[in-house]
Order: sequence, then structure tokens, then C-alpha cells
Amino acid sequence: MDRPPATDRGSPMDDARAAARRVLTNIESVVDGKPEAVQTAVVVLLAEGHLLIEDVPGVGKTVLARALARSVDGSVRRIQFTPDLLPSDVTGVSAFNQQKGEFEFKPGAVFANIVIGDEINRASPKTQSALLEAMEERQVTVDGRTHRLATPFSVIATQNPYEMEGTYALPEAQRDRFTARISMGYPDVDAELEMLRDRDVDNPLDRLQPVVTIDDVRVMIAQARAVFASESVERYCVAIARATREDAALRLGASPRATLQLVRVAKARAYLDDRDYVLPDDVDALAPLVLPHRLVPARGSAPVEETVRRIVAETPVPQGAVEPR
Repeated sequence: MDRPPATDRGSPMDDARAAARRVLTNIESVVDGKPEAVQTAVVVLLAEGHLLIEDVPGVGKTVLARALARSVDGSVRRIQFTPDLLPSDVTGVSAFNQQKGEFEFKPGAVFANIVIGDEINRASPKTQSALLEAMEERQVTVDGRTHRLATPFSVIATQNPYEMEGTYALPEAQRDRFTARISMGYPDVDAELEMLRDRDVDNPLDRLQPVVTIDDVRVMIAQARAVFASESVERYCVAIARATREDAALRLGASPRATLQLVRVAKARAYLDDRDYVLPDDVDALAPLVLPHRLVPARGSAPVEETVRRIVAETPVPQGAVEPR
């Protein structure tokens, strides 16, 4: 990815951007030949969003999730979703303490900065729904009491879209809470050969060390959130979202939450690209990752990915100023 030279090197913003690039480099050292997927994962982290990695087994979904988690010196929990997983395993449970004579809350696996949900569609809908409040409101409610989650909080989930036995499709409300959905795809020849050499003796993931602290991530998130998005760019995002709601090829269009997250990830992409303003190109690049998994196609229509690309191509690009004055 080309990055224009930034000015005033040495400022706190430049230091944080350099830290974000260290995360990119660290992940790419173990995820071979997938720079776009790695960049999207870091962009979603900077947007304090949630990422759904959907693809066939064995292409590196969990490796990407673990590499991102290991690059950050924060709390990480992994949940292996299975049909017998209970909602309380995710959110926590109130247990009676006989010594104190009162109930105590025992936090579940969701209480971490980064939560890796492996094969999320293997859990029952009831267990999947345990994540709804956590992913949207950064809190869980157990026995009428609300418990705040760590900050930042991000869920990185994987699923296999082709295997039907023993799986449960994610409901629309669950999919809508994922900021972006990506597919890893098979590596090219060179990347696969490099993977064979790197993993012949050991797994490079075992050698991966954190390159940023959780405080660094908080700073990066705050700075990415402060990136300027002009009114024309915001109107562009709204126009794309509204077009999905009115298109005959779709039964269910993008929600306002999708519009908000599209702007947030566009800001994070601009931040990672050493810009303090969002371009329409940021929106064009991210809309196919942020919108399709939230949409429901009409019967007999084209795949939603094609529909989103068509809508983005047909939506007039803003011609006004996009840079801050």
C-alpha cells in the first residue's frame, strides 16, 4: 500500500501511526500473501469494530485472528464455539460464595480486549445471541446487573460458509454487528511455497511477540476516530446505504449502523494511510467488505457482493472539497 510521506515526524500522531504499521508488519510475517486481509483486520481494530472471517477450512482464518491478538499486549480470550456451549460460558455467571454468603459474578470469556470466536456458527442461536449486547453496547447483563467490558473491545470471529452439518446460520442481527466480513482465499503459488518453508520446522506464530501496548491501541483508536470526514463524504456513505434499501435486487438493505461503521472504517483506513481526511476511495474500497454480509438478496437476484459493487459504481462520487480547511 502506497503511503505518502507525512510531515512533522515525531509527533504523538506519527508515533501512533508508526505503531499501527508495526502491527501490520508483525501480522504479515506469519500470514503469507494476504496483505488486503491483514490491512482490513487492522483497520477494523482501529475502528474498534468486530471482524468476521469467513472461508473454507485451512486457509488461515484462525492464524490471522491469533496473529492480530498476539500483536497487541492486551487481554485475549479464545472461545471455541460448539453446539453445547452455553451463553453463561460467554458472558459469565453469578455463583454463590458460601464463605461470604452472597452471589459473586464470575466473568465469562467475553471479558477481554480481543475475543477470538472460532467457528462461531457452530454454537446454537441462543449462545450466539449472548454476544449481541457485548458487541453493540460493550457490556453484558447477568441476573439484572450490568457489567462493563474492557476498552477497547473487539471480536474476531471465524466461520466456514460451506459446511452445513452441525452449524447454525448467523441471524441478521448478529451479522449486522460485525463491522466487516472478509474471505482469506487460497494463497498464490509463491506464498504457499513460502508457507511450506516457514512451517517445516516450527510455527512462526509461536514466535510472534506484541509490538504495541493496549494503551497504544487506545491512542490509535482515538486518533483514527478524529480523522476528518467531510459532509460530502458522509452524504456519499448515506447515498450508498440508501441505495441498498431501494434496490430491487435486495430484500433487506443496509442499516444506519452499517452507515456509521462504514464512515468509521473509512476514517481508520485514511489514518493508516497517513491522511487526516477521508477520501471517497476509502469508502469505495471498504463498502464491499462492510455491507454485503448485512444484506439479504431478493429471490433470483445476483449475489449481494455484485449488487454492492454495482451500487457503489452507480452512486455519484462527491465533487466538493473533502480535505479539512
